[in-house]
Amino acid sequence: MFRWMFTIFIAICILSAASPWLTKLGIGRLPGDLRVRWRGREMVFPFASTVVLSLVFNLLIRLL
Repeated sequence: MFRWMFTIFIAICILSAASPWLTKLGIGRLPGDLRVRWRGREMVFPFASTVVLSLVFNLLIRLL
């Protein structure tokens, strides 16, 4: 359980850092991705994008 939580946390951190580049591809704008503005800062929590990308990578790994 801890390993999955850690993996999801790392994936969310990476996707949040890469969000300016990924929004050009449509990732980060899915229903389930949260954008919160608080005190002039915008925080992005790409929950749905994380699930979609992990499914895609999982399928790629299984096919190779």
